[in-house]
Amino acid sequence: MVFGDSLSAGFGLETGQSFPDDLQKRLDAEHYRWRVINLGISGDTTEGGVARMDSATELKPAIVLLELGGNDGLRGLPLTVTRKNLETMITTFQGAGAKVVLAGITLPPNYGPDYVKKFDQIYSDLAHEHHLTFLPFLLVDIITKDLHYLQRDGIHPTAEGAEIVSGTVFRTLKPILVE
Repeated sequence: MVFGDSLSAGFGLETGQSFPDDLQKRLDAEHYRWRVINLGISGDTTEGGVARMDSATELKPAIVLLELGGNDGLRGLPLTVTRKNLETMITTFQGAGAKVVLAGITLPPNYGPDYVKKFDQIYSDLAHEHHLTFLPFLLVDIITKDLHYLQRDGIHPTAEGAEIVSGTVFRTLKPILVE
C-alpha cells in the first residue's frame, strides 16, 4: 500500500502514470506477486492520514509505504503535530501487522534552515525509533539542476520523473519483498 499525498496520487499526470502505477508494472515485470494499492490523496496532511487509518488498515496491507508530511511542512504546521501524526500512523500500521517503509520529504530552503532541519529530522528519528525501512528523500533521484523531471510547480514529478521515483521506491522495497 502507498499511503500518501499528491506525490503518490500522481497530481498533474494522466491516469496510470503515478509512481505507484509504475511500481506495479515493475513488480509484475519481475514476477513479484504483490499488488500495489494507491491511497494517495492530493493535498492530504498527516492529520488527514490519521483520519483515514481505519479504512486503510481494513485492507490488511502487508507493507505500507508511508509518504505523508510534505503538505504539513509547506503549510508551516507545528512540527510536534506532524511528528505525532506520523508516529500514530506508523504504530497503527505496525499494530495491524504491516511492515512500514517511511518515505521522507524535505522542504524548499525558503522555509529557513532551522525549520527544514527539524522537519527532516522527524523522519530519520521515527525511522530509527520504530526500526523502519527508510527512504530519506522520496524525490532524491529526480532533483537535478535543470528540474527536467518535475512539473512546472517544481514539486510534483512528470511522468518520466514518476518512473524514476518508482525505481527509487522499488530498490528500497526489494529487500523486504522476499520475506
